[in-house]
Amino acid sequence: MSARTSRPHEIVERALELSRADGCVVIADEESTANLRWAGNALTTNGVTRGRTLTVVATVDGREGTASGVVSRSAVTADELEPLVRAAEAAARGAGPAEDAQPLVTDVPASPDFTDAPAETSSAVFADFAPALGEAFARARAGGRELYGFANHELTSTYVGTSTGLRLRHDQPNGTLELNAKSPDRSRSAWAGRATRDFKDVDPAALDAELAVRLGWAERRVELPAGRYETLLPPTAVADLLIYQFWSASGRDAAEGRTVFSKPGGGTRLGERLGELPLTLRSDPHEPGLECAPFVVAHSSGGDQSVFDNGLPVTATDWVRAGELHRLTTTRHSAGLTGLPVAPAVGNLVLDGGDPHRSLEDMIAGTSRGLLLTCLWYIREVDPATLLLTGLTRDGVYLVEDGEVVGEVNNFRFNESPVSLLGRATEAGRTEKTLPREWGDWFTRAAMPALRVPDFNMSSVSQGV
Repeated sequence: MSARTSRPHEIVERALELSRADGCVVIADEESTANLRWAGNALTTNGVTRGRTLTVVATVDGREGTASGVVSRSAVTADELEPLVRAAEAAARGAGPAEDAQPLVTDVPASPDFTDAPAETSSAVFADFAPALGEAFARARAGGRELYGFANHELTSTYVGTSTGLRLRHDQPNGTLELNAKSPDRSRSAWAGRATRDFKDVDPAALDAELAVRLGWAERRVELPAGRYETLLPPTAVADLLIYQFWSASGRDAAEGRTVFSKPGGGTRLGERLGELPLTLRSDPHEPGLECAPFVVAHSSGGDQSVFDNGLPVTATDWVRAGELHRLTTTRHSAGLTGLPVAPAVGNLVLDGGDPHRSLEDMIAGTSRGLLLTCLWYIREVDPATLLLTGLTRDGVYLVEDGEVVGEVNNFRFNESPVSLLGRATEAGRTEKTLPREWGDWFTRAAMPALRVPDFNMSSVSQGV
């Protein structure tokens, strides 16, 4: 047996057979990627990779409780499999009782394709996209602009087996396209990005046309001071802010008084209205076009994630329902500590409840004077008690006057809380799939509307492009 000659489900079964622990979870992740990169209207590199990572979770019962040990390694050979299992067992025996210990999950129906070969991507995923990209290069060259960027497609088949009988499998495609257009002197830059499952729904020509318009807007430059401005946040910027809010929505942390979702005097803010707009922030593993694993896959414990929950079914969850805080993320352990419902994190995020007929262009047309952002960058947390974030605008901030974009303004550093923004937003457009710019390496399955915020805090001027 080698990492490439044995099928993942066989490795999972063999690792479980080798286990001498009281409980065992084995996760095999079979990964393949294909990518294209380009600069100055010319393709520069392309490549395909393959890999496999094996994670073994051993649990050992003792008089003081159950301990867990986790070891992950890549390219595990036949000779290395048993040492890997023993290493996980040794880690468990050397650890104290695990705070998040729970009985391993049982009674989840097996995936019918558990014994099938893993799915794989290849350069064929770009069969239609690559020629269209070449045509976009030609149009950009003729229009006096240069295109830079990359396209990446990943396909991960995850196999989960446990000593309690679970045999689960999920195939996760994940594609991203990022495209920058620059003027020949590099003084003007515009960005667009898309998330996709298969590159059949992305159009390089349409993206190039969008960027050409933005470069045209930037031909006029207007300098503005820091301050609070009516601001239109496009879906990508909304996604970056609300993904961070989602990551910060730990039920346990809120119950212990450490987050923006903590209630003064004790408890959580569940049931509290966060804003007047009837917006719903939700996740659903079966959301069309944003499908993700319908069960927990936890390679480690920490925050609101527990290796003991591996295989636990994940269901559609409303985190904010019609403007009201409805759920916070929990494991089985943290739910028991706090009295909150069990609500594992889900691998996608959707904000809806805005006007489904209102596009970003319509919102621009309805703006007397304000700013239009392209995207946000370098987002960092300032204050967990309010979820105050800071970051930078990037690749185009535009001035809107009397319903039209009249020029590009300087970039800014912002200081804002996504929770506060939801409360202050006065308009939301239609929800559409989007690629978060800042978090695109970790979280790509998002659908958001554009938001109008009457007083977005541009705290200082930034010299970035």
